[in-house]
Amino acid sequence: MQLKEVKNIFHAELDAIYGKDEVNSFFYLLIEHYFELERFVLALQPNLNIEKEQETILFKALSELKLHKPIQHITGTAYFMDLDFTVNEHVLIPRPETEELVRWVLNDVKEVKHPLNILDMGTGSGCIPISLDKNLVDAKVYALDVSPQALVVAQENNRMLGANVTFVKADMLSLHSKTSAKELDQKFDIIISNPPYVRELEKAEMQNNVIDHEPSLALFVPDEDPLKFYEAVVNFASEHLNKNGCLFLEINQYLGEETKRILQQSNFKTIELRPDMFGNDRMIKGIRK
Repeated sequence: MQLKEVKNIFHAELDAIYGKDEVNSFFYLLIEHYFELERFVLALQPNLNIEKEQETILFKALSELKLHKPIQHITGTAYFMDLDFTVNEHVLIPRPETEELVRWVLNDVKEVKHPLNILDMGTGSGCIPISLDKNLVDAKVYALDVSPQALVVAQENNRMLGANVTFVKADMLSLHSKTSAKELDQKFDIIISNPPYVRELEKAEMQNNVIDHEPSLALFVPDEDPLKFYEAVVNFASEHLNKNGCLFLEINQYLGEETKRILQQSNFKTIELRPDMFGNDRMIKGIRK
């Protein structure tokens, strides 16, 4: 079968679900991932034939896309901060907004001359701490998560990408208990977190591929207590950040002022709320007094 025929079948079966542009993106991503074919190949070789085994791979992916399986779960890879991260159903797929948060941190510390001690709370795939570790040569980076399955993914990414992050199994909601890991009993220059923040009432705004295939543990919070993770992170940070250390958070766009208030009522100053690329309140930074 010719590759262009397979592409036409993708459009015939998926355009109504995703739209033509996104289907194009899926198709080219798949042929690059599985066959190392750049998208311009079809333009140069419009009659290119593919093997039966290649057809099978593409049609399997087509079936999974029809079931709203995320393309990153099909390929097992998500691109973040110029790195390829392994992802699966146990971790949140890295988002562009989170990349903005990481770049904010990197921009803020570029003039710092001393080695930094950094903690990521709720690490998932490890995309945040690994990206920081790869970009900050002298930093010592730690990361925690409550999910053993997520930590397996994060540690695999750490190994595959040649990073040196220390991962810790811990629940950010109970860090003051006696079970807190010794790695967390120290002072940090930066604490960063992208905790669960989507309220149950906001599920209607989300796509099926997110609701059905990404871990609820990493996404959702109860409507009656949507900021419980932020309260826990801020409480921990107020005790474990060095003076003038920085706390960076990704936040719910609808709860920016409420999240800011938590920092104001704690041990933080110079609090800055920032929009993401779409103009939504998405990030906040506070400096420990």
